[in-house]
Amino acid sequence: MTTPALGIQDITFATAHHRLDLDLLAQHLGIDPAKFSVGIGQEAMSLPAEDEDVVTMGAAAAARILADNDVEGLRTLIFATESGIDQSKAAGVHVAALLGLPAQIRVLETKQACYSGAGALQLALGVVARHPEEKVLVIASDVARYDLDSPGEPTQGAAAVAFLVQADPALLEVEPASGVHTADVPDFWRPNHRVTALVEGKFSISAYMDALEGAWEDYRAHGGAAFEEIDAFCYHQPFTMMAVKAHQRLRRHVGEPLPKAEVVEELAPTVGYNRVVGNSYTASVFLALLALLDGDADLTGRRIGIFSYGSGAVSEFFSVRVLPGYRAHLHRAEHAAQLAARQPVDVARYRELHPGTAVSAAEQQANPRVTAGPYRFVGIEGGVRRYEATGA
Repeated sequence: MTTPALGIQDITFATAHHRLDLDLLAQHLGIDPAKFSVGIGQEAMSLPAEDEDVVTMGAAAAARILADNDVEGLRTLIFATESGIDQSKAAGVHVAALLGLPAQIRVLETKQACYSGAGALQLALGVVARHPEEKVLVIASDVARYDLDSPGEPTQGAAAVAFLVQADPALLEVEPASGVHTADVPDFWRPNHRVTALVEGKFSISAYMDALEGAWEDYRAHGGAAFEEIDAFCYHQPFTMMAVKAHQRLRRHVGEPLPKAEVVEELAPTVGYNRVVGNSYTASVFLALLALLDGDADLTGRRIGIFSYGSGAVSEFFSVRVLPGYRAHLHRAEHAAQLAARQPVDVARYRELHPGTAVSAAEQQANPRVTAGPYRFVGIEGGVRRYEATGA
């Protein structure tokens, strides 16, 4: 009996209603805009409207997957986020209701900083390996927030990625080998009482690099492809220049160094979406993958190495193969349209939208109708979050 290939049948993303161009933020802060556009490789950030959150973005992305695919056998939904809306109820339960999914589905939420989207993929592959007739919907959705006037402020962002995992996929085969690495590092954290994250700068980059080398070595030890057998690399991108730093580090580690300018060129096809969306935490590495897939190059048969990193710190390196006919399953036009449709805001409006530091304790909240997306966060009634379809 032949074991079927396992992988991703379809993948797409959704983002938020507003956009802040970082040139405006630089002007407000009185600094050279090149510090953002060149120094960290960021041009803009997506910002949720008052009636958007991880649920509305996740549902919007997932709705496109359901509309374009046969989802018979869908019995699991995994929602990956570090922007959780409840300490008990999974955000995916709200998504399942918005999408009209049947009651015969298991729903759970995964958390480990920016890594948990990749972790959810591995869990989904395990479900399908055991029950090849089943499918799993994975959603990675986050809103990255940092304090106003903090070093992390220009790396904020918001997006959700949704993908369908199944046997005999049409888009990407996920290869069996993977390498993992975990270390207890205080580089980034968000206590329960805070909306915004805290960062220990002296650890943030070194922890990422140590995790990359550790996961790579474990990947190779478990049968992963050699460096020269990988055609393209996608990295978690808290800011896009981090991917450049990471690839420089990996190239040195394997004895294949290149000048920075050549590494920038090598990774350019993977940074287009993250550069204008900002950090989307769990969705970030998949936005890098989508930018590559949506590009002009024919990737048929190519192997892509993927490095997912979540502060704290957990990481994984794995690889996928791009399958023949993959272009028929892309959403390139929809992605371009939604990025172009974002409404620009000035710095004053951006600062009004910023939630501050403390988690709200509101038991009642009515949100204004702003989003142009298909789902909205209506508000809070008696402490219960309410959502609805907009008809858009």
